[in-house]
Amino acid sequence: MVASDLDSTVRAELLSLAKPVAETVARHLVATGLLIDEDPTLALAHAMAARRLASRISAVREAVGLAAYHAGEWQTAIAELRTYHRMSGLQSHLAVLADCERALGRPERAIDLFRGADREKLDQAVAIELLIVAAGARGDLGQKDAAVAMLQVRELTTDSPEPWTARLRYAYADALLAVGRREEAREWFSRAADVDSEGETDAAERLLELDGVVIEGDDEDDEPADDADGSGPAAARPDDETDAADDHLDEDEDDDLDDDLDGDTRPRADGADTADAGDAARAGYRDRDAGDLGDDELTDAEAESLAGDTPPASGGTPAGGDEAAERR
Repeated sequence: MVASDLDSTVRAELLSLAKPVAETVARHLVATGLLIDEDPTLALAHAMAARRLASRISAVREAVGLAAYHAGEWQTAIAELRTYHRMSGLQSHLAVLADCERALGRPERAIDLFRGADREKLDQAVAIELLIVAAGARGDLGQKDAAVAMLQVRELTTDSPEPWTARLRYAYADALLAVGRREEAREWFSRAADVDSEGETDAAERLLELDGVVIEGDDEDDEPADDADGSGPAAARPDDETDAADDHLDEDEDDDLDDDLDGDTRPRADGADTADAGDAARAGYRDRDAGDLGDDELTDAEAESLAGDTPPASGGTPAGGDEAAERR
């Protein structure tokens, strides 16, 4: 992994740093993008290592927030993505923030984020994801009919499927099933499956389940979890994995690290999700202390503490590359 693998917009942000520092930060960000789905804990460790060197770069804060979300570190994700929004002037991760609030057992805050959003200024994909999360929050509060009503939008029946169409139809089908409208739910699971060419949802499986079809292997027991008394392998903490992140980069030390950050544009790694960084502040790369921070920002030490100590919420595991959690 080399610095030139990073998206050109993000590389432009790093020009405010000394070149050796910029290259190290870039490699950590590339590693974050590559690992975020496969090993989100290690991805978060890489992102935190980049944060230590470049906490004033908005793309770095975005990477920490998204990696924390995928790793189930909800408080860290909220703090970092709020900081990213403030630094970049964008509102591209409102759905992720709302989903974190749900994971922390605060569905009212998720609904408040939906109500307070300027949907005319939001990208349509972000607006749809935020709607799905807000409807799920209504369901969390027991307002199941309200959840159904929220999802009855014209985008449900769009003639030309969009990347979010399958997820919207799936969420609507799930809401219908929750209020006992089984036949309608079956129809919408079917319509979701029809446009889900990437397999983002399990609409096809839900459809078979409603039809009473049992897929072989469904009844097999899951792998036993690690012993609660700690006899199983200990969960790695992001602050303990900082050295692991550095070691992970050291494995590639023979790669050419002299690629100029001003070089040709190349596609970023999948999952990095930092292309919308915008015109971020190009300040120095020193770590910030409490005197530099806003009321809701974290110092480096606080961010690492939250990343290591925040327990994952039940049912809050993210579902993958579109920053979607299973509960949506």
